[in-house]
Amino acid sequence: MSSIDRSRTAGGTRTYEVRTYGCQMNVHDSERLSGLLEDAGYVRAAEGADGDADVVVFNTCAVRENADNKLYGNLGHLAPKKASRPGMQIAVGGCLAQKDRDTIVKRAPWVDVVFGTHNIGKLPVLLERARVQEEAQVEIAESLEAFPSTLPTRRESAYAAWVSISVGCNNTCTFCIVPALRGKEKDRRPGDILAEVEALVAEGVSEITLLGQNVNAYGSDMGDREAFSKLLRACGSIDGLERVRFTSPHPRDFTDDVIAAMAETPNAMPQLHMPLQSGSDPVLRAMRRSYRQERYLGIIEKVRAAIPHAAITTDIIVGFPGETEEDFEQTLHVVREARFAQAYTFQYSKRPGTPAAEMDGQIPKAVVQERYERLVALQEEISWEENKKQVGRTLELMVAEGEGRKDGTTHRLSGRAPDNRLVHFTKPGQEVRPGDVVTVEITYAAPHHLLAEGAVLDVRRTRAGDAWEKRNAAEQAKPAGVLLGLPKIGVPEPQPAVASGCGCD
Repeated sequence: MSSIDRSRTAGGTRTYEVRTYGCQMNVHDSERLSGLLEDAGYVRAAEGADGDADVVVFNTCAVRENADNKLYGNLGHLAPKKASRPGMQIAVGGCLAQKDRDTIVKRAPWVDVVFGTHNIGKLPVLLERARVQEEAQVEIAESLEAFPSTLPTRRESAYAAWVSISVGCNNTCTFCIVPALRGKEKDRRPGDILAEVEALVAEGVSEITLLGQNVNAYGSDMGDREAFSKLLRACGSIDGLERVRFTSPHPRDFTDDVIAAMAETPNAMPQLHMPLQSGSDPVLRAMRRSYRQERYLGIIEKVRAAIPHAAITTDIIVGFPGETEEDFEQTLHVVREARFAQAYTFQYSKRPGTPAAEMDGQIPKAVVQERYERLVALQEEISWEENKKQVGRTLELMVAEGEGRKDGTTHRLSGRAPDNRLVHFTKPGQEVRPGDVVTVEITYAAPHHLLAEGAVLDVRRTRAGDAWEKRNAAEQAKPAGVLLGLPKIGVPEPQPAVASGCGCD
């Protein structure tokens, strides 16, 4: 059987594959791209199709120095496949497409469609137009045509979901190109957000993650500085919604009313991802970050006072242009003081088109690497010490799908604690489904996970577990030849879900 035959369903339906790079916004956009394609009659190609689908979509990221090299390398890999398969189409969207709109088809003339961050809803139309006209279609909108949440969505989890509350960003961080590609912040109306959350809960979802490029700036588009805390509290009144998370906030907009809402809303989880980027005031100034070390540590102190068991995570950039050893020591100082549960650390790399890429004082690679290793070693030590404090605690876990890579061989299952820590636990005698809730006692701590090696204390079957079971049964019952496979891109990993994301918040 040829690859063309393998990629088709029994009825000849065209198949698709979406490859996603970058941040949580891209992950959620890919859910919408999948929904649009399935709404247009495509079906997902089998897992591991590796370019054998009839339509391959690249949802790109532009925040890394070598992002374009990675894209063109992948496109080059597909060129001979496309040449041997009449009717195969390739589409490129996302931030790199928005940035390099005219370059992509010149460098890879076998690409059929190029679309941007503002018009993802046009993908099926552009694919059909390219097929009929037999020429590449490049369509990049300069501003948002419709809020993406109005588009069809193929959610990748039955029990957890992303909910976008805004798109775009009003900040001007010198290392970040996202505002230029995603545009100024635009907020959804609170009623629309809550209606989407209620609809998701009605389908069986029990955990949502509120999503925005600068999520706690929500309301700036409407002139209400307390809109985000009001939204958190409103989510607390939705019956059946067990867990609410959000990503990613900005220290500048992290106000006391948000801390109070987190502490006082029962389903707001005791977890916070607060990007630091640097602990040095001069570097923060050069980054055009609108807070300083004292302000940042003050927020951490207030959160810990209001929510003692909160797990706090962060993003840190090492080797920003002009960073001295003294500047780096200030970052280490903040890490020691804040005692993050985890830190997502990045070596600075030039983002083409950003002010930082043209700054004097670019740090030699060897210096950046040495500082990075010292930071990682310190954070590993702190993460382990903080996780050891969890030993002996009794925790409720939401059972997760696909988060324990060794679960099959260890006869364990995995779940997320309320504070988002990953816990591997002994598989109980009774059936436990993703989305169900188990109660366990923590017996062992490693730097990046916890173990509950004793018997599960309690199992609570949930509507979310019912929803997972129903979806799983429906996929198993699909006619032979409909090759869907298990999705890989969208179960909302508690933030920061994508450690290789933009880190721009």
